[in-house]
Amino acid sequence: MAVRHRPGTHDSGVTVSVVIPCYNYARFLRQSVESVLAQDAVTVDVIVVDDASSDDSLALARELAAGDPRVRVLANEQNLGAVGTFNRGLEHAAGEFLVRLDADDLLTPGSLKRAVDVMRSLPEVGLVYGHPIHFSGQRLPPARTEARWLTVWAGRDWLSARCIDGTNVITAPEAVMRRSVVDVVGGQRALAHTHDMEMWLRVAAHSDVAYVGGADQAWHRVHPDSLSTKAEHPLVILREIRDAFDVLFDGLGTVNEHDGRLRAHAHRAVAVEALAQASRRRDRGDTTDEAARLHAFAAESDPAIRSTRAWRRLARPAGAAPAMPAFAATAFGVLPRARRWLRSKARQRRWHRSGVFEQMRVRPADESAERRVR
Repeated sequence: MAVRHRPGTHDSGVTVSVVIPCYNYARFLRQSVESVLAQDAVTVDVIVVDDASSDDSLALARELAAGDPRVRVLANEQNLGAVGTFNRGLEHAAGEFLVRLDADDLLTPGSLKRAVDVMRSLPEVGLVYGHPIHFSGQRLPPARTEARWLTVWAGRDWLSARCIDGTNVITAPEAVMRRSVVDVVGGQRALAHTHDMEMWLRVAAHSDVAYVGGADQAWHRVHPDSLSTKAEHPLVILREIRDAFDVLFDGLGTVNEHDGRLRAHAHRAVAVEALAQASRRRDRGDTTDEAARLHAFAAESDPAIRSTRAWRRLARPAGAAPAMPAFAATAFGVLPRARRWLRSKARQRRWHRSGVFEQMRVRPADESAERRVR
């Protein structure tokens, strides 16, 4: 269960280290760094880690560092990738709080203070996130800058919800971590596309999680070269999500019945989504073998899913009559597509409002909790 608080303010007087991995993002880097330097009421420690870029990224980073002592630059002699580059920056971070900011993303005005206020008020919170604005192009959409409420989950409750739903709810730049918790859980693991997600889950296994409501905490830039865009193929991202959960539970080092159930829930959620993606393709009259590959991946992720209705609806035994023609499949798929669209829209609205896709019970904070955050 989550607890709803009123947001509070404090004289921060703390340092937030912002690690900015950069690979060939010279065209975005200045705007990203300046969004951090413009943060008020906190001291920022900006660490730009250039990952052997072939463009002007390193020269620009050094120019920014020469102009502001709050900026430091590390240069990889060889390309280490997103995970290795962030982890190198993490080794040099000295702040009480920590942000991983991709060089193509930006922080909204006041976002660090809003997150730090939460963690100064609630020392059991190790991860704070809020609503990100997704945009493309050069013009930044307007951002809301006033926090109106604060939702706090017990970390294990938030983790359980992520396993049961099988989804990531944090884009990346909107998340702030407590450094003392990161010191316990360690840096990012070697996952191509879900290294951020796995780290959020790992932090939640060791601390509470909070969501800043009513404000926009970051701008996330959408463009063809971003890692998130490259991971959009369903078999790519679903495999990575499954791997993230496996890496998480393998690394927790606790063998107990509850964690075993959570891992099984995560595998089932990934398998269910694979079947849903297969259904979408068949409902559109897709005659490729993509649906079959998704079907096989579902069984690989959770063999027990073969006994479900969703599996039987999609399965076609060997020797059975061929699938209906594409035009007929498209016509018959109109109603299922409409139902899925409505469910998807409802989930997106819930995420925009509450930071999670699924319904989670929320109760108002009691009087003592209200006092804690003032």
